[in-house]
Amino acid sequence: MGSMAAGTQIRCPRYSERKWSLTTSVLSRATEFSSPTKVFTARPDAGETLNLILSRLDDMKAEDTITIDLRGKSTIADFMIVTTGRANRHVGAIAENVAKGLGESGIKNVHIEGLQNCDWVLIDCNDVIVHVFRPEVREFYNLEKMWTSPAGTARSN
Repeated sequence: MGSMAAGTQIRCPRYSERKWSLTTSVLSRATEFSSPTKVFTARPDAGETLNLILSRLDDMKAEDTITIDLRGKSTIADFMIVTTGRANRHVGAIAENVAKGLGESGIKNVHIEGLQNCDWVLIDCNDVIVHVFRPEVREFYNLEKMWTSPAGTARSN
């Protein structure tokens, strides 16, 4: 402390000498800057989403629809649906109809892959994953066999 003279003390103001205090007016002004509470709308649970998708698939005449329960098997989703469309156009129409229904029900961040070719369209809506195949593509990949156990956790709809 080379610049301070010997015996010099630094004096801090006492609490009563301070120019400010945390009075009610100061504290009440702090609430002016807090962000408003967000209100979240409830999104459907996995069971409701599953029923919505199955209904849409039935409306679009999807064929050989199988639901696979992934709870306890994987953390990627609760359910996987594998279904078939008769041709590329049918596969695309099924996928677009399902995506439209999910959007109308308030499910956000639906991710869709494969709409350009419509051989295999994947719809990922977090809790439920939907695979819409053309018949020969479904037969080639055979996802049902990979995800179902011998105990038979897949249900045909």
